[in-house]
Amino acid sequence: MTTLSPGLVDPAEIKDLTGLELFQGFIAGRFPPPPLTGNIPMRVIEVEYGVCIWETEAPDWFLNPMGTVHGGYAMAVLDSALGCSVHTALDVGEAYTTIEAKVNMTRPIPRGVTLRCEGRMITKGRRTATSEAKLFSPEGKVLAFGTSSLMIFSA
Repeated sequence: MTTLSPGLVDPAEIKDLTGLELFQGFIAGRFPPPPLTGNIPMRVIEVEYGVCIWETEAPDWFLNPMGTVHGGYAMAVLDSALGCSVHTALDVGEAYTTIEAKVNMTRPIPRGVTLRCEGRMITKGRRTATSEAKLFSPEGKVLAFGTSSLMIFSA
């Protein structure tokens, strides 16, 4: 498997794919990882319908003046898992955008370790979906969690 640099996927290549097929393509190395992963070390490691799991590590440039990981890191990672879990459930020709997202920080985020972020779709209707995600320490402790509402529309 070749390692592709982060970038955008050619819309013509994916116009006939479901959301799950797109994410399976990311894991297989068929498509470049999303541009966000060029700045935040994170990669999709597992997907199924309504589920998207990432591995990630907090980069030092996300440190705040106290030397701890800024909450914006957790928000960025959780938002990815929240949206991508719904993306895996999209049919051909569907797209989505976030309506709102809420994040709760529960523990300090450690530096220099691989974290796991699990996003799961809760509901999917014709026009809206909801999801939840949790960011875990290597020991399995919840560092932060979030919920999201998303709008589904024709692409």
